Amino acid sequence: MDTRRTPRSASASASGPRGLHRRTRSRAKTAAGLLVTAALLVSACSSGSATTSAASAAQEAALAALPQATPAALGTYYGQKPAWRKCGVSGFQCATLKAPLDYAEPSAGDIRLALTRKKATGPGKRLGSLLVNPGGPGGSAIGYMQAYAGIGYPAEVRARYDMVAVDPRGVAGSEPVECLDGPGMDRYTRTDATPDDGRETDGLVAAYRRFAEGCGADAPRLLRHVSTVEAARDMDIVRAALGDQKLNYVGASYGTFLGATYAGLFPGRAGRLVLDGAMDPSLPARRLNLEQTAGFETAFRSFAKDCVRQAGCPLGGKGTSPERVGENLKAFFAKLDARPVPTGDADGRTLTESLATTGVIAAMYDEGAWEQLREALTSAMKENDGSGLLVLSDGYYERDADGAYSNLMFANAAVNCLDLPAAFDTPDQVRRALPAFRKASPVFGEGLAWAALNCAYWPVQATGEPHRIEAKGAAPIVVVGTTRDPATPYRWARALAGQLSSARLLTYEGDGHTAYGRGSSCIDRTINAYLVRGTPPTDGKRCS
Repeated sequence: MDTRRTPRSASASASGPRGLHRRTRSRAKTAAGLLVTAALLVSACSSGSATTSAASAAQEAALAALPQATPAALGTYYGQKPAWRKCGVSGFQCATLKAPLDYAEPSAGDIRLALTRKKATGPGKRLGSLLVNPGGPGGSAIGYMQAYAGIGYPAEVRARYDMVAVDPRGVAGSEPVECLDGPGMDRYTRTDATPDDGRETDGLVAAYRRFAEGCGADAPRLLRHVSTVEAARDMDIVRAALGDQKLNYVGASYGTFLGATYAGLFPGRAGRLVLDGAMDPSLPARRLNLEQTAGFETAFRSFAKDCVRQAGCPLGGKGTSPERVGENLKAFFAKLDARPVPTGDADGRTLTESLATTGVIAAMYDEGAWEQLREALTSAMKENDGSGLLVLSDGYYERDADGAYSNLMFANAAVNCLDLPAAFDTPDQVRRALPAFRKASPVFGEGLAWAALNCAYWPVQATGEPHRIEAKGAAPIVVVGTTRDPATPYRWARALAGQLSSARLLTYEGDGHTAYGRGSSCIDRTINAYLVRGTPPTDGKRCS
């Protein structure tokens, strides 16, 4: 799934239902919506035994470090110097660099990478560059930098580092993958993601096929080269072009996988790395999807407990159990499945079950969005007005008022479907797995199981496999986990910290997706001390 992250001050949007640390336009995003969400991080094997064997193999397989010396064939790329220029956002500069489309055949062509920078403001000695990535995969690092990180990161960090962001290959400014136009995406996001019969199943499969075919027609060569390993190698070219001996980096959600991959490939060049809302690279897709489904259930139960304590909760009164709250929400979804409600949308869109589910999942990324969700549910359930939930869903999908979508969902699927073999190959496999997904989340399990089918129709075969990342020889790496994180369950942070040879696990006991910059002074002080003074936390430190 999508695991994007956004600062607490943004507006809510999720990454759940269709498509791993979100941020530019909405508060809580993370992947590609119900249809795309399932393809996200996860792409597991096609049967229970296969899933088990893949997980077992990953326990033995570890990402191998690349040779320290730069290959001669890559010398031209490593010798680049960015030509910084003004780019329309006050205080920021922009540039482009080239990277080989195919690292195995550097002479086969280039890909252009878009960068932005905000120079260190001082006072104090400059510490080099600090790259940031908001997650996704598919989230624009440049958008995140210019809208938040470059102006919202702690002043002591911005004073000492040049803040830098690069859109990964296939994302936003770096030769973006495109799959569907606005009307096509409107139809896709409305597709029934919990089919009740063969006809609806065929409709969902057809939607996945159209999405995949659109991506394949747009970028047939690029789709083979948007893996996380390739994006991590691109970051080393960026590091060299910036003149830094080591890479300093803050990655959120999927950005933790990208950062950990960099450390695994280039352990000697890993500087101060913060991996916030961590992923577990050793899990196959189906297992990842199942555990993320359980994570959304954990977050929903926290929301449910909070909702019934508030006056006018539309899902139950004071003392109503989380189980009953979930049943009431499911009953509401069932009504929408039979009869969508009006939204007043200029394009005539009504609130369907799929859009409503996406809206609810979007709000699970940040507890700051719970009030907005309560109000949206009240309007939809009691006033027959679905506009509030549609706003949440649109934020998740990064759809603007003119009906245009960012390429977030397209890049999300492109990266996830390349990084891991598909979670499911056929609808029958999904049906057999439904009991496990419903057990993981009675509210969201069915939709998230079907969402995991999307990579089955991808036009490019996966090149990645589950694996451990040890990064032996790397400097201390800070891995951050939130105990009730919906999109990247806390267990993943513990798992990644257990793999990385130099990891220091930092735990936030709370709700929401990721922890840095989201309201915990303990978390922020600890990470700032590491970034600015090079003082890593004691392994196992906990904050609340």
